[in-house]
Amino acid sequence: MLTAVSRVLRTTSAAPDFGALRQTEFARLDIGGHAYLDYTGSALYPRSLVDAHASMLHGAVLGNPHAENPASLASSAHIAEARRRVLQFLDADPTEYVVCFTANATAAIGLVAAGYRFGADAPLVLTADNHNSVNGMREYALRAGAEVHYLPLDEELRCRPDRSESCRPERSESCRPERVEGPALPPFKQGLFAYPAQSNFSGVKHPLSLVREAQSLGYRVLLDAAAFLPMTRLSLREYPADFVALSFYKMFGYPTGIGALVAKRDALAELQRPWFSGGTVEFVSVQNGMHALRGGEEGFEDGTANFLGISAIPAGLDYLESLGLKNIERHSTGLAVQLIDALTSSRHRNGRPLAEVYGPHDSESRGATVAFNVLTHSGDVVPYAVVEQRARDAHVSVRGGCFCNPGASEAAFRFPADAMAQCLTSTKAEGWSLQRFGECMIGYPVGAVRASFGAPSNASDLRRLVAVVESFAM
Repeated sequence: MLTAVSRVLRTTSAAPDFGALRQTEFARLDIGGHAYLDYTGSALYPRSLVDAHASMLHGAVLGNPHAENPASLASSAHIAEARRRVLQFLDADPTEYVVCFTANATAAIGLVAAGYRFGADAPLVLTADNHNSVNGMREYALRAGAEVHYLPLDEELRCRPDRSESCRPERSESCRPERVEGPALPPFKQGLFAYPAQSNFSGVKHPLSLVREAQSLGYRVLLDAAAFLPMTRLSLREYPADFVALSFYKMFGYPTGIGALVAKRDALAELQRPWFSGGTVEFVSVQNGMHALRGGEEGFEDGTANFLGISAIPAGLDYLESLGLKNIERHSTGLAVQLIDALTSSRHRNGRPLAEVYGPHDSESRGATVAFNVLTHSGDVVPYAVVEQRARDAHVSVRGGCFCNPGASEAAFRFPADAMAQCLTSTKAEGWSLQRFGECMIGYPVGAVRASFGAPSNASDLRRLVAVVESFAM
């Protein structure tokens, strides 16, 4: 794959030609008139990756890896190579880390949530900025009698670990935060700290230094790297998180349905699986009620791995490395900052702002994701669904909503906790819907528009989105 692509990617030995990349690998965008700006939702697959994988499959005979026949052994070899390449990509020592393939990043997080030994002396600490796949871990913690602490966000939606909020077990139904004083990360021998390396809402990159800081206080650390890895290098030698969750379609678009939990061997060994399944056991006895889990990663890979899809992972990683993550980041984040500049400078004829951008407005410690709302000439928020519809009519792909990130949304929209709780309670009783919740939260937006850039993005995509926004000017 790389031999064919490299001729058009690089104008010098250091920087790829992103214009040529779009013409060769993503020509379907311009042929179809697409402005695709949802790379945080999913990367687009390069044509050469699909072609290379199809070519390999045409000549291969691959079978279920849970056997010792030639077809099974061939699949096992592909899986082993994929594990090796993932560890190499993350600069992870293979004597310290293993790779557990999962259906997606959510399933990877679920493995940790279900197996972690939460308890009175083993709390869960989360940043307020987390995907719901991480927020959902609190249900396991609360059920085990553990406390759940949240680290709030500042006005730029950056993590503020100087104050914490707590959800106590007896309040598990609503889990409304109760502010508590004291150190943000109190020392616990068995606590778990989970946070995103990059926000899927605002694009903020939270400090990787929090990994070692939390570990110094006795915590295991789960790093959600799904939004981070598509364009930013992560070294697990430098920032040795105990668990890392990732998704491959977020990184290079293909294949879908495969993620991974990259875990320290000793951290994985501490997890207590609540069940067993095919593929995870050495033996099971029905009449004796006994079983033995397989050691290491295989004890956490339920059922038959997606061995055909996994075989595409090395080529996908090759594609990213051929471009260079720093180059992708520089290109994509540069477009994101240009969008922020355009949005923050746009005005209605009466001088009022045309849009509000959430999160930092500069390029410092941020990715290529921009969340915003369009404003009317009187300062009210245009419903995100209206903006999404107009973008759809213009063949511009953006995303609308809260992006499964309620904590960042609540901070961005400045929801008063009491008013929000009242609206959630009343609308839940009536049969919750976003429309009812929005009608209750008068004066506050209940969603935003998110644009995110990737390697194929260009200035034309940017201009088309800005034109959609400016069409609301009065």
